[in-house]
Amino acid sequence: MKRIFLVSALMLITGSLFAQNLQVHYDFSKDRQYVTTTLEMFKPDKFGSTFWFVDMDYNDNHDGYKSASLSYWEIARYVNLPINKLSATVQYNDGTVASFPLGPIWLFGLSYPVDLGFMTINTDILYRTAYNSDAPDAQLTLVWFKSFFKGQVTFDGFLDLWTQDKMGENGKQFVLLTEPQIWYNITEHLSAGSEVEISKNFLPSDDIEVKPTIALKWNF
Repeated sequence: MKRIFLVSALMLITGSLFAQNLQVHYDFSKDRQYVTTTLEMFKPDKFGSTFWFVDMDYNDNHDGYKSASLSYWEIARYVNLPINKLSATVQYNDGTVASFPLGPIWLFGLSYPVDLGFMTINTDILYRTAYNSDAPDAQLTLVWFKSFFKGQVTFDGFLDLWTQDKMGENGKQFVLLTEPQIWYNITEHLSAGSEVEISKNFLPSDDIEVKPTIALKWNF
């Protein structure tokens, strides 16, 4: 399952043009041998930008055929502030798997691109209020994009770090989720690549999990 509780768009720092893509991932880790699709859209305007994505897992077995078993979506609105490169953001996450809600989650905060010289890291600092949470939480999101070999290879991804209630216990715990991607851009529209989901304390496991995929992406 891709981008659960994702707060930022991979394309927020790639330019000023409308962009949309469809990704088809095959998860081949031991417990996740199924297909996941992601449809993303990013559109800037004179006030800021809007990003949304929809994830679908296909792991519901019906007579040997797998159909949709999970749905999840996020939408984020960024509004430019009168301070250079700083923007405010409001985000909403929601979805369901096996009748278990994955949201709703609201996030509010500030976003700023940090220039490292060799790469820009888009940074969100967010106030997070989640479904059934005992108290509000905080989240840090880092998003990056870097192309190599005259645009032939792209390295992008995100890292989320947030707090949430401990399952069945009092108190809070940190959750880490990161999904770096590498793409070989075959044509202007078609890319082939891989993603690795790395997580800690991310449902349903408290362990460190590493889950790779192979993927195709079509840029509209």
